[in-house]
Amino acid sequence: MIETLYADALGLLKQLIATPSFSKEENDTAEIIINFFESHGIPCQRVGNNIYAKNKYYDVNKPSVLLNSHHDTVKPNKGYTLDPFTPIEKDGKLFGLGSNDAGGCLVSLIATFLHFYDRNDISHNVVFAASAEEEISGVNGIELVLPFLGNIDFGIVGEPTKLEMAVAERGLMVIDCTAPGRAGHAARKEGENALYNALDDINWIRNYQFPKVSELLGESRLTVTVIETENKQHNVVPSTCKFVIDVRVNELYSFEEILEALKANLKSTFKPRTTRMKSTSIALDHPLVKAGIALGKGYYGSPTTSDKALMPFSTLKMGPGDSARSHTADEFIYLDEIKDGIATYIKMVEQIV
Repeated sequence: MIETLYADALGLLKQLIATPSFSKEENDTAEIIINFFESHGIPCQRVGNNIYAKNKYYDVNKPSVLLNSHHDTVKPNKGYTLDPFTPIEKDGKLFGLGSNDAGGCLVSLIATFLHFYDRNDISHNVVFAASAEEEISGVNGIELVLPFLGNIDFGIVGEPTKLEMAVAERGLMVIDCTAPGRAGHAARKEGENALYNALDDINWIRNYQFPKVSELLGESRLTVTVIETENKQHNVVPSTCKFVIDVRVNELYSFEEILEALKANLKSTFKPRTTRMKSTSIALDHPLVKAGIALGKGYYGSPTTSDKALMPFSTLKMGPGDSARSHTADEFIYLDEIKDGIATYIKMVEQIV
C-alpha cells in the first residue's frame, strides 16, 4: 500500500514542480491537484486557489482532523544551476523548486488522505486542504478556505521539519516606525535631526531583552531591519526618519504586550502592519504529540512561521524535508523522505482515528 501511495505521490510532485506556482499565481497547480483527486474518484472543492476534500464518510457529529500543506512557492533565486521547473531524480534526490518546501509534505499528506478516504471504521473525519499564498501569508490562503472545512478539532501542518515535531512556533509582527525631527541646514546646525532621534530608539531596541524566555522558543526578539529618510541632500537635516522592526514573539507574550513595551520606551510613532501571525503552541499531552512520541519523534520550537499561525485550533507542524533547504538554489528532497513521510503520517493518524 505504501509503495502505491508513494508512486502516486511522486508522480504528482513531479507535475507540481514542472508547473510554476508563485504566491497568488497558483491557478495551474490548483488544477493539477483537482485532476489528481478526480482521477482517484474523490470529489474536491476549490475556494480561490485553495483545494479541499473530506473523507467519504464524513459525519458532522464526529471530530475532525485537518491535513494541510501549501502548493505555492517562492521565486527561484539566481543561484540555480538546474532548471527549477524540471523535476530531476539523481542520487536518491528529487530536485526542483518547491520539492522540499513544501511539495514533499503536500503529496505525503495527500497520500495519507487517500489512505483514510474510504474508511468507514474511523472515529474522526479526515479533511485535507492544499492552501495558497502561504509563502506571503496572504489573505486568500488558508484563512479563505477555513470556513468551508467544517468544525476542525486539530490538525497537521505539513512543513519540512525532518519529520520531527514542531510543537511551538514564533509569531511574526512587522512594525513601521517614524522618528520626528525638524529640517534645517547641516552647516549651521539648524533643525532637529530625525535620524539621530531614530538612532536613540534603535539603540533601545538593540539592547532591550524581554524577561520571559520560553523553553521551546527562547526569547522574544526585536530587530531593526530597514532605515531611511526622505532627504536625499547631504546638507539638509532630515525632518523624519522611518525604520522597520521585525518582531519574533515566543508563546509567552501577546502582540499587545510587545506594543505596550514599545509605547512605554520609544519616542517614535509606530504602527504594526499586521497582527495575524501569532505565536502558537500545542500541548505536549495532545494526542497528536503523544502519537509522535510513541513513534520515537522528538519535538522542538520552530523559529519560522507557517499557516499554523492562522488556525484557531491546535496544530502540529511536521513533515519530510529539511527547513534548511527551503528557498535555496537547486532545492531538493530525498526520495526516501517522501516515503517515510507517508508512512509516518499514516501511523500517527492511525493512532488517533
